[in-house]
Amino acid sequence: MELDKVYLGDCIEIMKTFPDESVDLVFADPPFNIGIKYDKWNDRLKYEDYVSWSEKWITECVRLLKRTGSIYIAIGDEFAAEIVLILKKLGLYMRNWIIWYYTFGQHQKRKFTRAHTHILYFTKNDREFTFNADAIRVPSARQLIYKDRRANPKGRVPDDVWTLPRVCGTFKERVGNHPCQMPEELIERIILASSNPNDVVLDPFGGTGTTAVVAKRLGRRFITIEISEEYYRQILNRLTRTQPNLPLFSVKREENPTPA
Repeated sequence: MELDKVYLGDCIEIMKTFPDESVDLVFADPPFNIGIKYDKWNDRLKYEDYVSWSEKWITECVRLLKRTGSIYIAIGDEFAAEIVLILKKLGLYMRNWIIWYYTFGQHQKRKFTRAHTHILYFTKNDREFTFNADAIRVPSARQLIYKDRRANPKGRVPDDVWTLPRVCGTFKERVGNHPCQMPEELIERIILASSNPNDVVLDPFGGTGTTAVVAKRLGRRFITIEISEEYYRQILNRLTRTQPNLPLFSVKREENPTPA
């Protein structure tokens, strides 16, 4: 297993070649099976096939996680419950069912417009795991609204509803033509919270390479896997422009300011 590398190929087959308990943190943003057009993936699998495939790649991720490791999985409404059941069946412990609220979604004509994604946060051990609360604190309502001197001057740990914008086509952060780019700020929060410098971060669905880019900037080691040659090249190009040990957002935004 080589660190700080982007692997090209099927993530399940590649992960099978890695040793047990070799990864500190997994972030996965798999295809949601809702018909999105990717370069190399059928996003319209039958229900049974998608659930079976999900169990296979999650099983490999869990095998690779160290005893104190954490896994975050981004998923849509259609399969969030199934993914939770797979994780629980594999013996992991739920820490949070996070809702990423991105304030605007694609317009719908026959249902309410979706403006959120689920991010499932599980750990391999129920008591021993990395969670760096001070690294992700945000200003609290007690500080900003009520001017309460009892407020922690460091701020508060964010709620489990994260209000962060999606990466839209007009954003400077946008890379290539991948349909589902994760925002760097969201990945930074996860990596800061659940890993330490030089820890190994794995992303089995590389996409535009956001996880690898943020991990490199934050002084973590990374492994990213991508099945598409086009997306693979985009990730490599993006990484060459990334400076190591350079935090992205030194000032955290206020989020859902409620008394704490």
